[in-house]
Amino acid sequence: MHGAYQRLVMAGLRARSVPPDIVDKDRCVADIEQIGVSWAVTRKRRKPMLPRPGVTKDLSRFVVESRWEDIPAEARHEAKRALLNFFAVALAGCRTEPVDIALRTLGDFSGGRQATVIGRPERIDALNAAFLNAAGANVFDYCDTHLPTVIHPTAPVAPPLLAMAELKSVSGRELLLAFVLGVEIECRVGLAVSPGHYPKGWHITSTCGVFGAAAGAAKLLGLGTEQAVWSLGNASTQSAGLCECLGWPAKSLSVGNAARNGLLSALLAERGFSGPQEPIAGAQGFLAAMGEPPNWAALTDGLGKTWEVANNSLKPYPSGFVIHPLLDLALDWRLANPEATVERVAVRGNPLLLQRTDRPKISTGREAQVSLQHAVAAALVLGKAGLEQFTDACVNDPAVAAMRHRIETASDTSFSTIAAEMDLWTSDGRKHSVSTKAARGSVSNPLKDSEIEQKLRTEAASWQPDHDIQALIDAVWSLDRSDDVSALVAMTVPIPR
Repeated sequence: MHGAYQRLVMAGLRARSVPPDIVDKDRCVADIEQIGVSWAVTRKRRKPMLPRPGVTKDLSRFVVESRWEDIPAEARHEAKRALLNFFAVALAGCRTEPVDIALRTLGDFSGGRQATVIGRPERIDALNAAFLNAAGANVFDYCDTHLPTVIHPTAPVAPPLLAMAELKSVSGRELLLAFVLGVEIECRVGLAVSPGHYPKGWHITSTCGVFGAAAGAAKLLGLGTEQAVWSLGNASTQSAGLCECLGWPAKSLSVGNAARNGLLSALLAERGFSGPQEPIAGAQGFLAAMGEPPNWAALTDGLGKTWEVANNSLKPYPSGFVIHPLLDLALDWRLANPEATVERVAVRGNPLLLQRTDRPKISTGREAQVSLQHAVAAALVLGKAGLEQFTDACVNDPAVAAMRHRIETASDTSFSTIAAEMDLWTSDGRKHSVSTKAARGSVSNPLKDSEIEQKLRTEAASWQPDHDIQALIDAVWSLDRSDDVSALVAMTVPIPR
């Protein structure tokens, strides 16, 4: 068995022309061989998952029957904060190369000009607008994070709803309600497969985001319960996304597809395109296919009483959220010790920190976004952690590259994903120890409303310095008083001067 796995892995590496400084081939082979052995053993022991009829119908009925009055004030406000943050990160990513390539490619096959591409003068059909705006929002890994699942909830859900709002009359309350419900469904499905889903390599934002997009679109379309079940069924068979693509433009492909395919799922269901009655919890449904013992309670317990949008975290830095506590520590320490020379660094955090971001050998800005070594090194050397610190140029900065090799890592299960410790040794022989229990932007240490507004202003000015985004800010805060939100996305496009 081992020889076959080794040949398979090495052939795959050669076919992909993986640079030797990016992948440790021996370690990769060993890991894959061990996975193969573990899978074989587990396959013999695991009992088949028993279906739970009615789960998808319960979730669908909840979506269909929920009203604006059911949403508490805190959840309404968090929805507005998430949308403001979404516009900020979508503006940051709207003119990047992956979005440019995708727009040119999709534009060749799109005959419609129905919806706005955020931050750009081009318009395209609604399905592809949902794709592009979701991909652009996620391209810099700067979007919000539901920490219990590490789903980026807004990127898959908001774009299809905003595209639909340009096709039909939609009020601000209807938009916010559909958004909150979409986030609720994607996060509850995510909770049902966590914590095993993400470490296996599934990009949970995409695999679960398609359910949220379908649920939100079904609500905005006014579908009945049976059609909502079909929407989730259509979405379930389109659930996809791999963590292997993190650090590459391909990562945004599955996020864009989650948004577009979720919208398509609801539009098809509206016209009678049917699906199975239990696509989520059926004998061969989504949960069974994932191979994890489901957390059944997470799907429906407290439904309508607790709201997952209130568990959302907004990022101050364009990198994986598990790196954020380290960035807080490095930036604060550098600010307090501007002249100190760092000779060695040791960091400790949750095991997920190392599983996803222990990447000392990188060559691109995309990879830097999921490299704890680069993030800490750039923060210590430059005293900053903005978009410019996650570029190819910064990765190749000799001082930053040298600092990356001075960073040691360790994991500890006693740490939450928003906590970390750091020891720094300086040239004067001193050891400095710093720690945090709650990263900035987390639910325990949230960004202020004014900080989210400033994030949006900064990213709006990144492409056109005189782009006045205040009208969009005001419109989002007053969404619940708006009868028509069709012009909302157009406010992201700079007016030619």
